[in-house]
Amino acid sequence: MSYATLSETEWAQVSRIWDLLDEGEVEQARAAVDALLRARPGHPDVRIVEAAVCLDEGEPEGALETLEGAERSADPALFFYLRAVARFELVRFEQARDDALSAVTVTPDLAEAHELLARIYEYLDQPEHALKHAAEARAIDPVAFTPPLEIPEQEFQALVAESLKELPEAFRRKLDEVPVLVDELPRREILTAEEPPLPPDLLGLFVGRSLLDRSHLDLPGVPEAIYLFRRNLLRFCTDREELAREVRTTVQHEVGHLLGLDEGDLEDLGLG
Repeated sequence: MSYATLSETEWAQVSRIWDLLDEGEVEQARAAVDALLRARPGHPDVRIVEAAVCLDEGEPEGALETLEGAERSADPALFFYLRAVARFELVRFEQARDDALSAVTVTPDLAEAHELLARIYEYLDQPEHALKHAAEARAIDPVAFTPPLEIPEQEFQALVAESLKELPEAFRRKLDEVPVLVDELPRREILTAEEPPLPPDLLGLFVGRSLLDRSHLDLPGVPEAIYLFRRNLLRFCTDREELAREVRTTVQHEVGHLLGLDEGDLEDLGLG
């Protein structure tokens, strides 16, 4: 099926939706893209921006469905990049890599695709490729893609120890049989143990059965523990103070799961 090119007014609406996403106004972006879709149902260029809205809504599967038929959009690099993001979020790392590589083949200076490739290659255990694409992203856009925070492993472990000391004594006693472990990144089997998969940029996770015998995540061969994911935390934070705060919050959040609290309970306690 062929589609007439969007009008100047419709392109302005598309641009406004991107602006709303940049401003964090996801609900307004959804309303705007739905209105545009009613006027131009199925149009590839509208599908592209709708997929971006889906991703900001935390719906990568919806983004993939939306991108079906959008290959003929005006920006094929953006199509491949958004599909790569969706597949990365769904832990389909090999497919995400192929799409991100297609994106930078079409548009070599697409910094976002290089940064995504760096993260994908970390999960594929190809650090040389990860470093190469991270450097490419920083060279293209040094403001948006600064190097991740660096901190010695011993100092990181000290931050974890400090966060445990700050827990109420009753909580600390509950950790006697459930260790707090630091992994570089979450393992694929952990991410794919639930449906939909857990996001690869996860900061921490409790694996095991809660003290109320509610299974949060119970995986054969994966030790029961609270896990902190070091690379994700370092990428998420900009300085040591923010890192200390985020480690503390993440530990408290996962101890909450150990105690049987659900996400709603944690939100009420300010630990969501």
